[in-house]
Amino acid sequence: MEELVIRDADVVDGSGADSYRADVVVDRGRIVSIVKEAAAAGCQRPRARRELDAEGLVLSPGFVDMHAHSDLALLRDPDHSAKAAQGVTLEVIGQDGLSYAPVDDRTLGEVRRAIAGWNGHGDDVDFDWRSVGEYLDRLDRGIAVNAAYLIPQGTVRALAVGWDDREATPAELERMRRLVAEGLEQGAVGMSSGLTYTPGMYAKDAELTELCRVVAQYGGYYCPHHRSYGAGALEAYEEMVELAREADCPLHLAHATMNFGVNKGRAPELLTLLDEALAGGADITLDTYPYTPGCTTLVALLPSWASEGGPERILERLADDDTAERIRHHMEEIGSDGSHGVPMEWETIEISGTGDPALSEYVGRTVLESARLRGESPWQVARHLLLADRLAPTILQHVGHEENVRAIMRHRVHTGGSDGILQGAKPHPRAYGTFPHYLGHYVRELGVLSLEECVAHLTSRPAARLRLPDRGLVREGYRADLVLFDPATVAAGSTFEEPRVLPTGIPYVLVDGRFVMEDGRRTDVLAGRSVRRSPR
Repeated sequence: MEELVIRDADVVDGSGADSYRADVVVDRGRIVSIVKEAAAAGCQRPRARRELDAEGLVLSPGFVDMHAHSDLALLRDPDHSAKAAQGVTLEVIGQDGLSYAPVDDRTLGEVRRAIAGWNGHGDDVDFDWRSVGEYLDRLDRGIAVNAAYLIPQGTVRALAVGWDDREATPAELERMRRLVAEGLEQGAVGMSSGLTYTPGMYAKDAELTELCRVVAQYGGYYCPHHRSYGAGALEAYEEMVELAREADCPLHLAHATMNFGVNKGRAPELLTLLDEALAGGADITLDTYPYTPGCTTLVALLPSWASEGGPERILERLADDDTAERIRHHMEEIGSDGSHGVPMEWETIEISGTGDPALSEYVGRTVLESARLRGESPWQVARHLLLADRLAPTILQHVGHEENVRAIMRHRVHTGGSDGILQGAKPHPRAYGTFPHYLGHYVRELGVLSLEECVAHLTSRPAARLRLPDRGLVREGYRADLVLFDPATVAAGSTFEEPRVLPTGIPYVLVDGRFVMEDGRRTDVLAGRSVRRSPR
């Protein structure tokens, strides 16, 4: 007898087709049968050792978070309710060009300091890996949800070239090509870049194109955080489309927003650019989160020249008064590349977390608010935080536009990505709320997408991009990564004021046929594993 039958579920199967009522049978981690309209037809109903009454609930494939920053959280936090409770059954990590494999001892220490604002310093993690394959093997010991990995181009460059702003030598470029190939052979699904973060931003297009050619040879995709989301956003999107065309490499645009005042109402221009490329045969997808503010680290706003050489050199420059004044001038008066070419608007920069609890008084306030309270300039506050917290502060950046958010999420190649940073006292609510916010706010309340469309955006589309032949749909033979939610009540519990509140209306989540959420509570099941690149 099979393990589980889910009775009388309203199945939204991920394809975009209309829902239907069915009994769905699960056994040994797979969907083994689907009996449509079983009760109405009066036919023999399937039986199993456990029967779950799904009356009033939607059964869909598990959600795929195409842009996650859980690289260490998956290891340090077996509970991982931030994602499991949303119905996420697969996360794509290794984002924005910086993560923890491949590394050597030197590079690992540098990367840990550089992205402490994303993932913490990692003092509570045993870094017992160096290669991509070893990191994936570490995930395979058991994690809350599944994870796929992108090779981080900035980490690869740090390993082969260092943190200097210069072109790679032919030997260094060949080493980077080899590192990317090795990571893909070991199971990575593609390569990411962070082209406003050091050292990835120092790579010219010719270098990136060569690496993308390797990615394409292995059937992976390129996922860039491109060079500007502000003053040069459209040009930056065009650059990535052309680069991918030149390399003949599939392209997935990370957190594809149109932010800052200069881009208000300009989403249609981006979508026209993408439609023209798609019509010409380009293979492009994108992800977004359903909120207007962004989230990053405070140090990311510095001009690239101030970040050359790595974290210790940044701190040295910030400590020097004359150099710090140069940094301020670039940020406040010119608009640095780190802040997307837009002069700083300190009233939009809210401190969301610090590594040092002694600095918690700054959390929840904008830099401008703290400056007024302290009788200092905004730059004095920002500089003090960067030095005192050794580059760890995270920020919310209130620069988005609702009309752009809605327009982009409607596009036919759109997928969902939380870009969720789980660090800090007041993280962005998208870390805990992205997927129920799509379903509750944008589907039920606003009708921006139909339920069937939205589920397809969050399941089958990302599975297709990841080239996963047995995930992303409710189909016989597919893996039983499933979510049951109440379409009338599903909603994000997280807010900007209380960002760590779990969602409502998602009582059951299965990974590999095992309940990781049951009756709205996290179980102790660790059914997640690495999801490795499928051979061509």
